[in-house]
Amino acid sequence: MINITIPEPTVTISKQNNPELSNIYGFTDFHLIPRDKGGIFMFYNKNKELLFVGKARKLRPRIKKHFEDTVSPMKNHRDEITTIEVCVIEDPVHREIYETYIINELKSMYNIDKVFFR
Repeated sequence: MINITIPEPTVTISKQNNPELSNIYGFTDFHLIPRDKGGIFMFYNKNKELLFVGKARKLRPRIKKHFEDTVSPMKNHRDEITTIEVCVIEDPVHREIYETYIINELKSMYNIDKVFFR
């Protein structure tokens, strides 16, 4: 049996209510997410329930796309996101493994692909 442990987040940012500083989608610390590094990201709601897991070669632009595009599985649930956790993982094979494992182990609500628990 293969033993996989979920990596600790490299960056965690939370949504601010009525932020005074410049913000992107209510997140004032969006700049802390690496722009040119690969990894996985997890969206959580206010109850700390996992909403969505994704992977990216470039984290910050990919996460922004989930808030902007019309084809994201999160398009109808963007307002639910209150916390974003990011784990920098450069190896694409490791990103794929972690993404699939986290989706199924923590039972993310809005992932469509790679789901084995439904």
